[in-house]
Amino acid sequence: MTDLVVYAGGTRYDGVSGTDRHMADRLREYCHVLYVDPPRPVTSGLRDPDTGRAGHVLRRVEPGLWRLSPLAPPAAYRPGVDRVAALLARRAVRAAARKTGGRVRGVVVAGTADLLDVAGEARTVRYVTDDLVAGASLIRMSAARLARAERRMTARADAVAVVSPGLRERVARLGRTATLVPNGCDVSAYAAVDEAPLPADLPPELAEVPVAGFVGHINARIDIALLEAVADTGVPLVLVGPRSADYEPGRWPRLIARPNVHWVGRKAYAELPSYLRVVDVGLTPYTDSAFNRASFPLKTLEYLAAGRGVVTTDLPATAWLDAGPLITVAASPGDFAAAVTAQLHGTARTPALAERRRSFAARHDWSHRVRLLAELLGLETKEVAGR
Repeated sequence: MTDLVVYAGGTRYDGVSGTDRHMADRLREYCHVLYVDPPRPVTSGLRDPDTGRAGHVLRRVEPGLWRLSPLAPPAAYRPGVDRVAALLARRAVRAAARKTGGRVRGVVVAGTADLLDVAGEARTVRYVTDDLVAGASLIRMSAARLARAERRMTARADAVAVVSPGLRERVARLGRTATLVPNGCDVSAYAAVDEAPLPADLPPELAEVPVAGFVGHINARIDIALLEAVADTGVPLVLVGPRSADYEPGRWPRLIARPNVHWVGRKAYAELPSYLRVVDVGLTPYTDSAFNRASFPLKTLEYLAAGRGVVTTDLPATAWLDAGPLITVAASPGDFAAAVTAQLHGTARTPALAERRRSFAARHDWSHRVRLLAELLGLETKEVAGR
């Protein structure tokens, strides 16, 4: 039997590529991986939206990596029902592990479903990637229920990992010591960004002028006043990512109606280099909230991995990076817009500067991050059979 790690993600594997997917993909350097999507309530349909198959769906993504999409009862996240949903999910995981022919060596739980007990002798890690209690309204779940689940899983896991210093402090208040395993970036994904094909849905002239850009989820975490201030300067502003339907219903349409603002919607991870090719300065315009202060934005490092400048609001994770002049921090809309225009018009994108940014990002590549998680699981690097 092959060693297997169960990785219970907070998002679907085929969602926007974030912490969970990057970690799961790279854990294959140590053993086989079974990625578990958040349980899907039957109210969303008995059949999996991708495969059309009913019930729990197990599929082989690529050699050494499987994905399980478990089904859950209606109202799966309500008190009481959530425990039934977790029980059914655990049974589905055990059955899926048997089908893969793997022996569960470790379990990582990054989502809200408690799957720590899927294998009696496996080493377990609770991986806290966000302050879900502070962000309960964003995911439309009960803060009290999330707090209870967090306390329960934090107490029971063999080890706890967190992505930010703020989350480490939160875990300490629960009586545990957490290992800092910050978010990273895939430097190789942006190695050829300047040769990537130009996007067909952007004006070709953007490749010839200074451009500011944002890549990521467009939701309540994003301070629209900062984006408006940048747009007010007249510089081209490219926005890449899905928008939550309830995000700024009045101001958002007015923002994207401006002639210098170009919103292209959600794009696959493999397409991002094309959009970052036309961007000179990447934006991390987060609101000042408890949820954001505990976060570790991937986009900041991805901009640097692409050799681009960065303007961000003040976040503890940014201070932890200690990137010096490679990252500009600004708070108010006026200061944020001024920092963007100063970089666009006062800092030439030279090969030497781009290389400095990429070299800094390389110190934070996902390959370094996954090693920390593998150590918590007691794994050693080895070739994955069948790859």
